[in-house]
Amino acid sequence: MSDKKSIRRKPWATSLVILLGLILSGGGYAAATTTVQNESGAEMIEEGRKLFLANCATCHGMNSEGTEAGPSLIGVGAASVDFQVGTGRMPGQASGVQLRKKPVQFTEEQIQAMAVYVASLAPGPAIPDEQYLDNTGDANHGSMLFRINCAMCHNAVGAGGALTEGKFAPALEGVTEKHIYEAMVTGPQNMPVFSDANLTPEDKEDIITYLKYVEENNSVGGFELGSIGPVAEGLFIWIFGFGFIIAITVWLTSRAN
Repeated sequence: MSDKKSIRRKPWATSLVILLGLILSGGGYAAATTTVQNESGAEMIEEGRKLFLANCATCHGMNSEGTEAGPSLIGVGAASVDFQVGTGRMPGQASGVQLRKKPVQFTEEQIQAMAVYVASLAPGPAIPDEQYLDNTGDANHGSMLFRINCAMCHNAVGAGGALTEGKFAPALEGVTEKHIYEAMVTGPQNMPVFSDANLTPEDKEDIITYLKYVEENNSVGGFELGSIGPVAEGLFIWIFGFGFIIAITVWLTSRAN
């Protein structure tokens, strides 16, 4: 009995009791939180599965294995679902060379549930972290990367452009930071995939920063004629430039007569 009292009188006894209390309370909280998160995740996966079966399984298969009408979604990841459904491209309304952006048919919560369900089938690109979407990257570096990797299709300022066989690279003005990032990591339709081995997350952040800078700032060169390149600019010169010269010439000769 005296030994127990002597232990309680030790200076470290109080600290030991507090430490044990913290370990027990923290461990219990962590276990309870993990259980709640697992239950919440399971509920979201089930909700996403129901939405998938009701809206997507006709083309993509009951188990996302794919059919003649649509590709397999196993391994495409949450980012692909969030991009395709979040931009209204899916569900597709008609077959064609390329799906077009249209009004979104689901709420953000429903999109997230479907994304979580598809992500649970196999590993794939995840929805990007917010730290890469805050437009705090290096716009100059992003401009260089965009010209090297993207401008041949999307134009140097993201105005879009025509491709072969009726396909096109869409304009990037008004596209959210999250969807630009997701397009880079998933390669929707005719776009190549830019994995982290090609462009790091920081590189992608720089590209997004550059695109948003271009979107928010007027062209320093004046009227940009849609930013679609030298064809439009040459046509403008031929029609209006030479037209004006011809009109002035006719007017001068008529005055001389």
